Amino acid sequence: MSKLIVSMIGITVVGFIIWWFFGKHEQSTAIADVKADTQSVDIEVNGGYSVETVILKQGIPAVLNFKRLDSSSCLDHVVFPEFGINRELPKGEVETIEIDTSQVGKFQWACGMDMFRGNVIIEK
Repeated sequence: MSKLIVSMIGITVVGFIIWWFFGKHEQSTAIADVKADTQSVDIEVNGGYSVETVILKQGIPAVLNFKRLDSSSCLDHVVFPEFGINRELPKGEVETIEIDTSQVGKFQWACGMDMFRGNVIIEK
């Protein structure tokens, strides 16, 4: 009986891991608010990113406001490889990151361990 219970727990854990890393998860999207010739989006960092896809307009200065509520060390940095940004996210504070909107395209950001990701889409 104990072998059956251990086997069932093992299968459940393996299933969860497969779902977590390879499953299709619903992503939240936000279109930036444009005010006074600047566009911005607020992103909550708590077990991942509350907004995972940000849509910006080309040529308008943009900022992403990351607020980290999660205490895990994985989410204490955000990295934008294409923009050369690697910024610490202090817990409980808003960290404002300026994004270069001169080029149209899709750009990825990730946590310091590259486990959680998001996208910036810059459109004409």
